[in-house]
Parts: sequence; structure tokens; C-alpha cells
Amino acid sequence: MRSLFLAALLAFSTVLARAQELQCGVQVSAPNLALVDPKVFKTFETSVREFMNNRAWTGDKFKRDERIRCEINITITEELAVDRFRAQVAIQAIRPVFNSDYETILFNWVDKDWEFTYVEYQNLEFNENIYISNLTSMLAFYAYVILAFDYDSYALNGGSDWWQKARKIVQNAQSQQPPAKGWNAFDGIRNRYWLTDNLLNPRFAEYRVAFYEYHRNGLDQFYENQTNPVSTITECLNKLNQVNTSNPNSMAIQVFFNAKSDELIGIYSEAAAQEKTKAIAMLNRMDAQRANDYRRIIGR
Repeated sequence: MRSLFLAALLAFSTVLARAQELQCGVQVSAPNLALVDPKVFKTFETSVREFMNNRAWTGDKFKRDERIRCEINITITEELAVDRFRAQVAIQAIRPVFNSDYETILFNWVDKDWEFTYVEYQNLEFNENIYISNLTSMLAFYAYVILAFDYDSYALNGGSDWWQKARKIVQNAQSQQPPAKGWNAFDGIRNRYWLTDNLLNPRFAEYRVAFYEYHRNGLDQFYENQTNPVSTITECLNKLNQVNTSNPNSMAIQVFFNAKSDELIGIYSEAAAQEKTKAIAMLNRMDAQRANDYRRIIGR
């Protein structure tokens, strides 16, 4: 019996070790709803947190301090029925920069197209091969997106497996009737469909090269040399600029600058004048909506 117990404990420990890829903070709020018992949303918050953090998303083993830090903030905006809700979700993922206490944002996005059904204490079931619900499909989709961006930041095209899994969730969700928003190309130009389409499209191959080099050959090298990493990051912007020229107004480019705009302002504010000039020209071209923000690079 003791041997069986130890074997079961070891197996359980192994599962836990493999199940902790994400260290995901979850917050659920419903500021404008008065009909639903607030306790339901606290239960929902706990269920989402457990779904994200306790599931084995990959076959890789993560140490406790290697888990990917991320945040999911769900704002319930409308009660469509007793157990059906409309919400928007803010997702952020970060990763540490080598040999420093600095953390960089990998992904920062607000998804406004989410409707789901939830009954208090229900199990959140997910199967990557079939569509079960819009609730768990949405959560699993962003779990894989977070993994994909993280792996892409450490190895060239390292996140491909997770981008493929995210796209499979998109394809499965497209079969639901009636169709839910966010999973189809015709829903708009900035949604779950277009995110996976961009990141897996050969036309965006240089985007992923730039994303990798920005982190491994740029940010992760700052502790050794201040000059070369800035030049590397400028070259990454140049690659992104070429992608943007061939694919104007793409979701991938907006996703990059949603995560990196403040960081880039900080980097180039301390850069040489020549690097500032190159960077500002490209930043204004690719991310015109933040042109006034980028003026801070030159102190105006």
C-alpha cells in the first residue's frame, strides 16, 4: 500500500510539474450589472484561474520560477440571459529580460467580442479536438497565444506548435451555430482569426524573425552592451517595417506596438541621435496613432 501511495504521489507531482506553464492572475468585474449575485462572478473568477493555471498546456516541464506570468481581466458588460453574458477581456503576458530585474510585455490585447454561458460551479471543460463552449475555447485560445509568444521570444519560430493549436481552436469554433463573433475572417480585421492567420502566414515570416531577435539579440543583451542591442532593435524595426509595407494595417503589427510602444520610447530616449532618427521615422509609419507619444524620444 505504501508503495502504491508513493507511486501515486510521484505521478501526481509529475502532473503538477507539467501543469504549471502559466502563472495567470485573473480578475472578473461586473461594474454595471445589478441582477446577478456577485458571488457568481467570484466563483467564475476562481474557475477561470484554476482552468488557466492547473491544466497541462504543453508536454514541457516548467520549474515554479519558470512559469509564464500573465493576466486576464474579464469585464462583464451585459447580462443576456440568466446564465449568458457579454464581456470584454484584457490579456497581458510578460517575460523577464536576461540578467536583469526588468520584465518586458510580450502581448497586450483587449478582446471585445466574447459571449459565453456560465452556470455557477460548472466544470470548465475543454478538448482541443472539438468545440465544447465559447467560454473554454476563448480561454484556451489565449493560453496558447501566450505560450506561442513566449516560446517565439526564446527561439526562432519556437511557438509554432502553439500557434497551430490556437488556429485549431479557431477552426473548431467556426463550426458553432449560431456563429459567435471573433472566430471568422468576416467579423473584422482584428480578431482571433486574424491573429493566428497573420502569425502562421509565410508573408509574416520576417515578423517572427524580428520578434525573436528583438528579445534574444536585443533586450537580453543589454546587460553586456548598451550600443549593439539598440542597433539590433533598429534592425528589427526595419524588418517589421518591410512586413508592414507588404501587409498594411495588419493585426500583427498593431499587436506588436500595443505591447512595445512604451518600451521603445524608453530605449530610444537614451539612444544615439542617428538611431533616434531611424526609429522615429519607422515608428510613425507603422504606428501612426502613437506619433505624439513617440515625440517623447526627442524630448518634445
